[in-house]
Amino acid sequence: MALSLRVTSVWSPFVQLSSTASSGFSLSLSQSCSVSKPSFHLKLNTRRKYSYQTRFVIRAARIESKSVTLGFRAPQFQLSEPLTGKVWTLEDFEAHPALLVMFVCNHCPFVIHLKKVIVKLTEFYMKKGLAVVAISSNSVATHPQDGPEYMAEDAKLFGYPFPYLYDESQDVARDFGAVCTPEFYLFKKDGRRPFELVYHGQFDDSRPSNNNIPVTGRDLSLAIDRVLSGQPVPSEQKPSVGCSIKWHP
Repeated sequence: MALSLRVTSVWSPFVQLSSTASSGFSLSLSQSCSVSKPSFHLKLNTRRKYSYQTRFVIRAARIESKSVTLGFRAPQFQLSEPLTGKVWTLEDFEAHPALLVMFVCNHCPFVIHLKKVIVKLTEFYMKKGLAVVAISSNSVATHPQDGPEYMAEDAKLFGYPFPYLYDESQDVARDFGAVCTPEFYLFKKDGRRPFELVYHGQFDDSRPSNNNIPVTGRDLSLAIDRVLSGQPVPSEQKPSVGCSIKWHP
């Protein structure tokens, strides 16, 4: 699928973090829960605007994440981290009250569009107790740029605060029911109970083809806030949209 875009202006990428829950977001959600604004907030600096014209084409197989039953227990996994060589399992995150599992890759335009804010958002919530792991399941036979060597480079370049794991067999992606990148699974943990899925939705409304909507991580951050504060996450969730996982031929 080909999307042709014309960008007439590019805004300064400078962002600031604020930990206050009162920071303004123009969108509102259901009042069934007391948490209506995320504690993670990106403030865009609009003082500087650079105007020029460029044209580029995004080629990607656009797909939505499939419905997964909330309450679904996090599958076991044992995956290597290319950057460090360490092998990670689900048990490594047992001490945390919540776990965010993200299926991503290096090349996907939808992931690239969110990547810098994903780093800032995860850094913010990891300090509050959230465990985070990213997994790449793409076939290197069809997309060698998503292979382990390049994963390590990507993790180092962007300063990933979370482990970025390689699912060579693609079994973990199948166990989770993942079909696209990016795809987000937020699990909560009550005491000694297993991790249970409470959110399987989008990062926010921003897309590579819709640059007038800023990347904020609003949808995901609201869900994380609710989990960490012990409040229920609404079951109505917008699916994530991205490139299809590149399965082995």
